[in-house]
Amino acid sequence: MIRSILIHPDPRLKKLCDPVTEITGEVRQLAADMLETMYDAPGIGLAAPQVGVMRRVLVMDCIKEGTPEPMVLINPAVIWASEDQTVYEEGCLSIPDQYADVKRPAEVQVRWTDLHGVEQERQFAGIWATCVQHEIDHLDGKLFIDYLGPLKRQMITRKMEKLKRERARELTVR
Repeated sequence: MIRSILIHPDPRLKKLCDPVTEITGEVRQLAADMLETMYDAPGIGLAAPQVGVMRRVLVMDCIKEGTPEPMVLINPAVIWASEDQTVYEEGCLSIPDQYADVKRPAEVQVRWTDLHGVEQERQFAGIWATCVQHEIDHLDGKLFIDYLGPLKRQMITRKMEKLKRERARELTVR
């Protein structure tokens, strides 16, 4: 089921998410819905708070062409980050059509639990490293615009407030 994606500013996007304590049917359904929502958007990553669920779950798939590689990470944590940094122009499904350069570690080692309850660990590089860090930030109540200067952040926030007003108006006109 495709879920609605929250648009910034929404207070839920700024909250720390609770850990998942048990892999239940509800968690598996959330992950399936999030993947479907992410692919439909389209995007390469989506965190549970973006669909209004305050749990530490994220999905991602950075393969743009070829065989998809969907990943579900439950309670992910960065356990190592490279000193080398990389700059990538990031966007966000909760901040549509806005992009900005963000500097992050070029590589990260991440530990998480999979949908079978098995602990996993993997080193990510390139777009995968950027994506997993961006999505983990969501679980910690942080958005990519929080890395920007105050003026640029305010400008994007104002655009999102305007977009939300326009969408609300469209809904009332129907």
